[in-house]
Amino acid sequence: MRAVTIADQAAGVEGLELSEIGFPHAAENDVVVEVHAAGFTPGELTWPATWTDRAGRDRTPSVPGHEVAGIVTELGYGTTGLTVGQRVFGLTDWARNGSLAEYVSVEARNLAPLPATVDFTIAAALPISGLTAWQGLFEHGRLQVGQTVLIHGAAGGVGSIAIQLARSSGARVIGTGRAADRQTALDLGADEFFDLENDRLEDAGSVDLVLDVIGGDIYARSLALVRPGGRIVTIAAPPPAQPENGEALFFVVEPDRVILAELVKRVSAGDLVPIVGAVRPLEEVVSAFAPAMRVHGKTIISVRGD
Repeated sequence: MRAVTIADQAAGVEGLELSEIGFPHAAENDVVVEVHAAGFTPGELTWPATWTDRAGRDRTPSVPGHEVAGIVTELGYGTTGLTVGQRVFGLTDWARNGSLAEYVSVEARNLAPLPATVDFTIAAALPISGLTAWQGLFEHGRLQVGQTVLIHGAAGGVGSIAIQLARSSGARVIGTGRAADRQTALDLGADEFFDLENDRLEDAGSVDLVLDVIGGDIYARSLALVRPGGRIVTIAAPPPAQPENGEALFFVVEPDRVILAELVKRVSAGDLVPIVGAVRPLEEVVSAFAPAMRVHGKTIISVRGD
């Protein structure tokens, strides 16, 4: 089958190539998915799990990509909850070959059924961004009705979904990002927007929760905004400092079939809209990872040209 592979971490994005590799094996509790659309995270080529298996052994050449939407074609021994021919979407495993291929083997528990009302491209844009937004806001951030949340990178993959989820939960939402992202954030439901390059973030006032996807100086500037008893939840790096009277948490997104099902239910009903910025074929994966110009929204790889 065809797959995007990379054998040398030092080569970076330029080391990605379209190759012919063997068909994946469905281990116990796995399914093999015929990939129709796939998503990726540009920084994943720096992740240790891209290069080694769970035991730390080298597994190059590796297939990147961790978001998948497609059709189940094979069940591993003992697999339950899914059937051959079923439309599914979800996260591939971090330390195994990923979704930028014609077929991928995935733990069944990492996938959720995909209704016919949601196309593969939209579904592939949901898993990482949707799960990260949900877990950051509600599981780690404990956002409640009437509270105020500050969402950094508000027009990005995670931020754009987080705005919609926070708004629908009854929270007041403040978004941040570049000046060009202001209208997008407001259209998605943000009550206010702060341009991180030209506005004073300190003027946002105190908030109950900060959802941070940027880290560094932006994280440091956000600490003073956290109300007593509030939280800053980040996916950028372990917190280098804590808010004076609050709490800071770092987390890595985890697969969750129940949350995926809730997210796609909202998409199907028109209550949640992932922003897809570009759809590219497998052959253009190098330029998709490193586009010449900034892409507004998530880039999705169309594996079968649906």
